[in-house]
Amino acid sequence: MADAVVIPGAMFGPAAGMLMYAAAVAQRLGLTVHRHWWSQQPPDPFQPDVEAWVRKEISPLLDAVPGSPLLIAKSLGTNAASLAAERGLPGVWLTPILSAPWVAAALSHATAPFLLVGGTADDMWDGILARQLTPHVLEIRNADHGMHVPGPLTGSIAVLGQVITTMQKFLDGIERPN
Repeated sequence: MADAVVIPGAMFGPAAGMLMYAAAVAQRLGLTVHRHWWSQQPPDPFQPDVEAWVRKEISPLLDAVPGSPLLIAKSLGTNAASLAAERGLPGVWLTPILSAPWVAAALSHATAPFLLVGGTADDMWDGILARQLTPHVLEIRNADHGMHVPGPLTGSIAVLGQVITTMQKFLDGIERPN
């Protein structure tokens, strides 16, 4: 795997927040990072047609990237799990929308390893389901969908450190296709 594709959530682009640091992990491993920006306002993330919309947005980029890239996605971007499953691509899914049956179904069909990261205070997260889907799970107690925890901001910054450390260990431990 020589490339990584970074797919944003609905709120921020692919070069901000957790995705900025996740991309830095990929870059430090020598991967070329390709960032996707949504071309228009996404549809409702809780309606099934969002998956087709994300596929339409992401497919051209995946078709242009050689080999089998790593997918790194946040929230809305985890609707690309069906593409990863079809193409046998590894993934890092940050705050996946596990409450959407189509996202969970796509992850259940994955053949490449993937990491799920979520928090117990996120209504879209399901820790039991996550552990059924993959052995690679980071669940943060009391973290919300932004991976923020109650209390001083330094606690949320520490969570970011846990996410990045876990991602690094996950990528170091998997066989990465070319």
